[in-house]
Amino acid sequence: MAVHAVAAMRPVAMHTVARYAMPHEAQYAAASGSFSVMWLLLVLPLAGAAILLLGGRRTDRWGHLLGTGASAASFVVGLVLFFGLLGRSGDNRAVSQHLYSWIPVNGFQVDAGLLFDQLSAVFVLLITGVGTLIHIYSVGYMAHDLERRKFFAYMNLFLASMLLLVLGNNFLVLYAGWELVGLSSYLLIKFWEYKPAAATAANKAFYMNRVGDVGLALAIMLMFATVGSTNYDTVFGAAAAGVIGYGTLTAIALLLLLGACGKSGQFPLQAWLPDAMEGPTPISALIHAATMVTAGVYLIARANPVFTGSQAARTVVVVIGAGTILIGCVIGCAYDDIKKVLAYSTVSQIGYMFLAVGLGPAGYALGIMHLLAHGFFKAGLFLGSGSVIHAMNDEQDMRKYGGLWRLMPVTWVTFGLGYLAIIGFPGLSGFFTKDKIIEAAFDKGGTSGYLLGTAALLGAGITAFYMTRLFLMTFHGERRWSHDGPEAKHPHESPTVMTGPMGVLAVGSVFAGGLFVLGGSLQNWLAPVVGESVETGAHTMSPAVLTALTLVVAAGGFAGAYLRYQLRPVEAVARPDSDVGLVTVAARHDLYANTFNEAVFMRPGQYFTRFLVWLDTVGVDGVVRGTAAAVGGLSGRLRRTQTGFVRSYALSMLGGAVLVVGALYLVKAG
Repeated sequence: MAVHAVAAMRPVAMHTVARYAMPHEAQYAAASGSFSVMWLLLVLPLAGAAILLLGGRRTDRWGHLLGTGASAASFVVGLVLFFGLLGRSGDNRAVSQHLYSWIPVNGFQVDAGLLFDQLSAVFVLLITGVGTLIHIYSVGYMAHDLERRKFFAYMNLFLASMLLLVLGNNFLVLYAGWELVGLSSYLLIKFWEYKPAAATAANKAFYMNRVGDVGLALAIMLMFATVGSTNYDTVFGAAAAGVIGYGTLTAIALLLLLGACGKSGQFPLQAWLPDAMEGPTPISALIHAATMVTAGVYLIARANPVFTGSQAARTVVVVIGAGTILIGCVIGCAYDDIKKVLAYSTVSQIGYMFLAVGLGPAGYALGIMHLLAHGFFKAGLFLGSGSVIHAMNDEQDMRKYGGLWRLMPVTWVTFGLGYLAIIGFPGLSGFFTKDKIIEAAFDKGGTSGYLLGTAALLGAGITAFYMTRLFLMTFHGERRWSHDGPEAKHPHESPTVMTGPMGVLAVGSVFAGGLFVLGGSLQNWLAPVVGESVETGAHTMSPAVLTALTLVVAAGGFAGAYLRYQLRPVEAVARPDSDVGLVTVAARHDLYANTFNEAVFMRPGQYFTRFLVWLDTVGVDGVVRGTAAAVGGLSGRLRRTQTGFVRSYALSMLGGAVLVVGALYLVKAG
């Protein structure tokens, strides 16, 4: 990509940075024709949110229709732009639209603009497409909620924020969308704020995301301090040309990674993600499937020249990805809450994406492909879980389900296809995308390649185990819910407005992976942005043998879950910690991630805050109050010397004269 760097301002002097040449040439054309309406992608959902929030109760009757229509209209605009991009010749298809000069300061020019290229195009379609399906589903799911209007307003705001994040043409615009995503996700997670757990979960998500956001902010500052710009073309060109020193480049990459870990719920900032399940189920689908948690993967893929230039940073990325795969899988085996199991499966699947993009040019496109496939099957799984919860009077404990497949056949089929996709059943989307990542991990070669590949392979087996456990406990086996009394359940199939989107997502779960992978279609499409994802050298293991091995491992996980939860009765009450193994106890406590965070960060922070309060009260305020008291006491005592008697004043004058004479005598004598 040929780019021109602006004058880079350093703290001491101005330096002119030469023209940088990117490895993958792609000129940014100015928006024209159909691309001149690119701004509508943002304005439509943003206008929907504004009307619903400012319109008040007057929009209650039709607010949900406006919110859904705004999302659908944005999807249509995205399709128009996508086909317009397809119509452009060659690989140089990227289109940039200047909106206005955001920061027109001498030496620091930031233009707010939108960039529509191959990478942002697939994210726009995913966000608006899956987002629209979730909006439609929410019409039925939130039908009886008194604050449905506000719910759709927040959903529209969330979509606009995500679109700004993926469409921004520089890091500052991306950061604006990044922060708006954090705000809107906070509002959605705490939507049922009358529930203490929801309010606590929202606060936890907000605080832990702020930790990552600090990393992203520092990375942007370091970019400007180094090359004098935050524009993608300048920063990436400088990284590719070797203008940025290796140490500085690694620091920038690691700070970007910190931001990505916070937003995508990766170790060590994964603890907020499962707690976010306290929000309404459509929000779980929106945040955990296609949008917010994928922002970190997008950030690394977008900044691929930075990570490509730092082997150390990529090593940290793959270690975090592989570790998070196993963390999510192990904890997912121990929970009985259907939404929390799916939440930890998201943590694990995002780990696969991090592992892929951490492999460098060979894996950037693979991570995006798995991200897109995950958007279909995980959104379908969350909406399916919402259908079950809706039918079971808001019961989320899988131990109180069972035998629902006869009563909810549509949910059973759509959920089942998503389940088969995530465990990598042959022919479905997860089979194509996840296997490619496992193959790429082994192909890294050496000891690290075997360790990473083994971790990914083991994760596939454990995923098959806990997802089969979830599927069997929910839809098969004996019915374990109450049939009479005040807690009686009468499960039934959800209305068409809910099952329709589930059906569309199920179709995507079946066919998406093949469309993305076969023939290298999506890999070739993304190549101008993330580089060629070609095989280099011989495979560490034959792809056919590795595929067979992966299927055997997944089949083992399925068999273990089938023997335990289908052929043996499921206990209606969880066994106490004293009756289970140490690993299960640790998994039930999230592998003590919350305990660690509380002990290492929260408690010391509380003590430090209390110390500062004491220092302010006793030290700062004490000095102020003590000075005031001293002045007041001294002035009170001096006031007593003013008696009004002449003899007192004469005595004072005599005393002063004696002191002056004495002082003069001493000076003269000396």
